Amino acid sequence: MTPIALQPIFHMCRRDEWEQALVCGAYPGSSQDRADGFIHFSTARQLPESAAKHRRGQPDLLLLTVDPAKLGDALKWEPSRGGALFPHLYGPLPTSAALRVDPLPLDADGVPQPPPHVGEAAALES
Repeated sequence: MTPIALQPIFHMCRRDEWEQALVCGAYPGSSQDRADGFIHFSTARQLPESAAKHRRGQPDLLLLTVDPAKLGDALKWEPSRGGALFPHLYGPLPTSAALRVDPLPLDADGVPQPPPHVGEAAALES
């Protein structure tokens, strides 16, 4: 997959983390992001697997839909699972880069369920 700069990218975070970011104007990432040295993002097509793998069973999550054009050179597309390119942000996420913020309810298996606009974005990535 070639990164499509015009398509949104997505990040899952806890509600309390985002609320703190709104006060500060920037989101520094989760504790895992900080340990890895960058904020993990997914494309719309990557998001369901990322949600199941990394956020299963975590309540009170939010999905940040982010405009990659607002992130500048700090956004890098790097190989990860199976060699697929994933967006990684090396630096804090300005809260102004979020196009929208949606709750991520869990299904019966505890997997976060993205809102419909994610599926629409995935169709555009093809």
